[in-house]
Amino acid sequence: MDETKLVSVGDLKKGDTIIIDGAPCKITDTSTSRPGKHGHAKVNMMAVGLLDGKKRQLVMPGHDKVETPIIEKKSAQILSVSGTTANVMDMETYETFDMDIPEDMREQVKEGIEVLYWALMGVKVMKQVK
Repeated sequence: MDETKLVSVGDLKKGDTIIIDGAPCKITDTSTSRPGKHGHAKVNMMAVGLLDGKKRQLVMPGHDKVETPIIEKKSAQILSVSGTTANVMDMETYETFDMDIPEDMREQVKEGIEVLYWALMGVKVMKQVK
């Protein structure tokens, strides 16, 4: 399955996800400016990285296309915890793998509980405890 798809910049809105400089980002603000009568409308997007939390900006003509990541939301069970890493098992495929525990979730993550994680662009990110 493809990890990205192309979407017209003019169709994007706040809350959508796009790829800026190779990093998946969530759009926090969009604005459109229309220059002179022979110019194309420009779309200015502010976004925050889903994996690194960095703020990014992108300005493109409204008719251009941009890549948007395909995010799979899945469930997993925690098998073991060691430090800041958890060994988890996917609830559908029974595949086991290691995953970093986000700093704000370290108190809640214990063996045997279920978590929601995102798989995007070859990276798995723990998002919440069920």
